[in-house]
Amino acid sequence: MKQKTGFVAIIGRPNVGKSTLLNQIIGQKIVIATDKPQTTRRRIKGIYTTEKGQIIFIDTPGIYKPWDKFGEILFDEAKMSVPDADVILFVVDGSEEAGKGDKWIANNILNSAEVPVIIVCNKVDNIKNPQKRDEIVLTYKTLFEQNYPLVKVSAKTGRNIDTLIDNIYRKLPKGEPIYDEDDLTDETMRKIAAETIREKILLRTQDEIPHSIAVLIDQYKEEENIDKIYATVIVEHDSQKMILIGKNGNMIKNIGIDARVELEKLADKKIFLDLNVKVMKNWRKKYKNPEEML
Repeated sequence: MKQKTGFVAIIGRPNVGKSTLLNQIIGQKIVIATDKPQTTRRRIKGIYTTEKGQIIFIDTPGIYKPWDKFGEILFDEAKMSVPDADVILFVVDGSEEAGKGDKWIANNILNSAEVPVIIVCNKVDNIKNPQKRDEIVLTYKTLFEQNYPLVKVSAKTGRNIDTLIDNIYRKLPKGEPIYDEDDLTDETMRKIAAETIREKILLRTQDEIPHSIAVLIDQYKEEENIDKIYATVIVEHDSQKMILIGKNGNMIKNIGIDARVELEKLADKKIFLDLNVKVMKNWRKKYKNPEEML
């Protein structure tokens, strides 16, 4: 059987489960995922390989009509994935009817797309009434003039993921794998470390710290039995720095513990993690990418 290989862009509104879906498909956490909008800030590849071929997923920031410079950057980051994709997964929240944000994405991106689109209706397990589920699904189908296929899934439990994969393979072009079969992502441990630390900050601080933080890896030293990571957390205000450090340094200590535990699982070795917090006022107006600060 001739193998198939291609790129699949995952797009949708913020907080519909795109990153959770990718992690579920890959079978390992390669993308940070929280219940907060703008958790994903850049495109991240996840690589899925079977005897049928190779699917290279591209996870993108949540799309919404941008109202500030930062929103424009996230929108551009997501939209750049569309022309290079062989298939687009439009992930939607199947526990609620299609809204203005979904319609905006359909009109501004998907209706002009020249590649196959699959509507992925996530969180359908939250609606127990079958008739209500069908009504919700219809609101997404009618966003498009084309009769795009729709797959109901649960990114959290893995329900119907096999059906989704089969639908994707049917639409991919024939071709040999691009990456080794054991590769799950092309992300470096340096980038994964920065994203993991940022995720733990978002989870620990809840709504106290907005998304005006950045994590810079100053040094990543790989040794045989331990990796040593020295990182700086950038915030925009002194008050944010105080919250991040916490009383007697407890907040930053706990963030460091959370990140270290997860990174040790990924690296399969001991991790030494040193975290510092630095104030850089209005850094988002000066830099499009936090790594430009290095």
